[in-house]
Amino acid sequence: MTGGTFDKEYNELDGSLFFRKTHLHEMLALGRCRVPLTVETLMMIDSLHMKPADRKRILAACKRSREKRIVITHGTDTMVVTARALGKSLPGKTVVLTGAMVPYKFGSSDGLFNLGSAIAFAQSLAAGVYVAMSGRAFDWDKVRKNRAKGEFEPLKKSA
Repeated sequence: MTGGTFDKEYNELDGSLFFRKTHLHEMLALGRCRVPLTVETLMMIDSLHMKPADRKRILAACKRSREKRIVITHGTDTMVVTARALGKSLPGKTVVLTGAMVPYKFGSSDGLFNLGSAIAFAQSLAAGVYVAMSGRAFDWDKVRKNRAKGEFEPLKKSA
């Protein structure tokens, strides 16, 4: 867990978004997940505030993990940046980054679907680093966030 929109809460008094604790356990229970999981919260920050040191911390956690299949929840604004920081450095592991465009606590979030998809992708994809959003998995070096459309898409191939 690294935070991101996935785990944001809404302050009804001032309209701000903030972090309290992860919603992952609630989401896994709601989705009736039966996959054995270990949860580690590395940080609870907006990905726009993520620094290179934070990405190094994520990489170090992935490297030291005995798990070969890892899902990372992450803010969507810089998810691709983190995927690129991990991409060439985790041989033999399947790492899937996912997030949400709408906070889980809003009730209309894509987070639950994205989390379930990411868990399935982590179990079925070959070793590598991926971004999983909206039911699609993208290779770490072949994806971008299209801010105009509010979705992730493959990079255009150059001629």
